[in-house]
Amino acid sequence: MTSNPKVRVGIVGAGGNVRLRHVPGFKAIDGVEIVSICNRTRESSQRAADDFGIPKVYDNWLDLVQADDTDAICIGTWPYMHCSITLAALESDKHVMTEARMAMNADEARAMLEGSKATPHLVTQVVPAPMSLKVDQTVHEILAGGSLGDILAVDMRLPQQSFVDYDAPMTWRLDRDLSGYNIMMMGIWYEILMRWIGPAVTVTAMTGTVVRHRSDAQGMRQAVNVPDHVDILCQMACGAQTHMMFSSVTGLAPGGEVWLYGSQGTLKYDAASTKLYLGKRGDEKLAPVSISPDKEGSWRVEEEFINAIRGVEPIKLTTFRDGVKYMEFTEAVTRSAQAGKTVSLPL
Repeated sequence: MTSNPKVRVGIVGAGGNVRLRHVPGFKAIDGVEIVSICNRTRESSQRAADDFGIPKVYDNWLDLVQADDTDAICIGTWPYMHCSITLAALESDKHVMTEARMAMNADEARAMLEGSKATPHLVTQVVPAPMSLKVDQTVHEILAGGSLGDILAVDMRLPQQSFVDYDAPMTWRLDRDLSGYNIMMMGIWYEILMRWIGPAVTVTAMTGTVVRHRSDAQGMRQAVNVPDHVDILCQMACGAQTHMMFSSVTGLAPGGEVWLYGSQGTLKYDAASTKLYLGKRGDEKLAPVSISPDKEGSWRVEEEFINAIRGVEPIKLTTFRDGVKYMEFTEAVTRSAQAGKTVSLPL
């Protein structure tokens, strides 16, 4: 194998993260060429192609996936298409990187995992949650070093700090037929929690939908079927109890924080500043944790994907197996809230 074998990438869905992260990320890697794109309309596909110098525009995503001009497919659509495109790409012998959330539900995620297991020579990746990349290694070292002792409880509060907006437009994130079971940033933050302390084994949830109808881009009144406030209690496999809160209706709420309470210490992650604070038994208060530059993680999703294709490193963030776990969690939250009972994981 040459040091940098050529990798030809096709893009299905030119959303914000594709434009902001993936296209520049791929273009920065030696030997990688973005050769084709297909968005929701011919016009939007052509605009993206013109913006980024992509030579080929397809009118149909399946034609792009099945064409022999690509080695890998980057999926940037809304979640309702992720499973279909992934399975078609794997059947066409293409590597797959799909935007989060992985799929609509746990069944789709498991189908994607089975497709990847049937094609082990192909690389599959879910775009990972980015909010903790800077501190992940340090959190792992603190936990492994025993500074917290046994993890007893976790409190994760990620409000959007805004008062309820009755006039905001309908978006795909508020339509379960397009977004699946995810609620706000819930899936992303559960993925981060799994990185730190592992998965949950039970979920008990209560959700609320304050604004039940919104107007879409055409001015049509649409029903909102994704909650705008959720509280979740989890029993974690490690033994800790976890409380999670996500909301878009909590005006002037404190900034997003994650607290890990251990038998010997407490660790706080401030999501806004991406800083850690640690206090141990006997301390009077938490103190900032200094992170050396060589331990700070950063966004390298496209690099990891291409390196995995080239056999340089395996996919760590995020594998389809982990994607299935957070898809099962998001579905369990809705099942629990609808039934008013605790749901066990895995589903």
